[in-house]
Amino acid sequence: MPRLTTCLPSRLFAAAAALLFGITIPAAALAETGTPCRVPFDVVRLAYPLAQVHKKLDAKQQVTIVAIGSSSTAGAGASSLDATYPSRLKIELARLFPGRDFKVVNRGVGGEEIKDMLARFDRDVVAEKPDLVLWQLGTNAVIRDHPLSDEGVAIRDGIARAKSVGADIVLIDPQFAPKVNVKAGVTEAIDLIGIAGKLADVGVFHRYELMRRWRVIDGMTFADFISEDGLHMNDWSYACVARALAVAIAEAATKRPPVATARATTR
Repeated sequence: MPRLTTCLPSRLFAAAAALLFGITIPAAALAETGTPCRVPFDVVRLAYPLAQVHKKLDAKQQVTIVAIGSSSTAGAGASSLDATYPSRLKIELARLFPGRDFKVVNRGVGGEEIKDMLARFDRDVVAEKPDLVLWQLGTNAVIRDHPLSDEGVAIRDGIARAKSVGADIVLIDPQFAPKVNVKAGVTEAIDLIGIAGKLADVGVFHRYELMRRWRVIDGMTFADFISEDGLHMNDWSYACVARALAVAIAEAATKRPPVATARATTR
């Protein structure tokens, strides 16, 4: 079966268009399993535009991105700091926007819940004067069986702080992993994050659904994209999530539709 790859134009992000038309982005850099990084655009597409990122790109100015979260932002399960999703995201964005400057700051701290992140939000996020905040949240509360009933207010607080300095914000929901999936609260957490995003008009990157499709539709095993601890991602999944997130960011930050050409290659 042929694999389709894209030819990247100098100014437009071919990957977003490729996914929009059902093209599979090749995973030459994602060699851990040899499996292509399949990114369904209907899953990763953000519901709201990234106006501040668009403004900076249009002005050819540096785009500062702060990734805040817990261990899957810090990079637990990755072989090195270079293999974490924030590090990979910078590489992917540079591929999609040649000549543009991206600064990606990793503010992940393992074990934290939403209240812990809010306690350091001003210091670790707002102080960086971000154009985009990527907020990965919810997993630790789920695996600890902590109640989520009051977390909606906390999420909206964090969103408001990001918006107060003019930053765009994207929420990232939990990972699809054995130790997460067995918890009754995972559906509630995903719904809560989705509702918080909708109420505040900010996008949600549906990491759980993206990873679920790797398992259910693509037929990958958990060993292909989850570390031996049954919870954290590995180099392949961090890289694939970063690629999907970069495509989502690029599409949401670009007003005019992308144009791409494609060529077929065989395996």
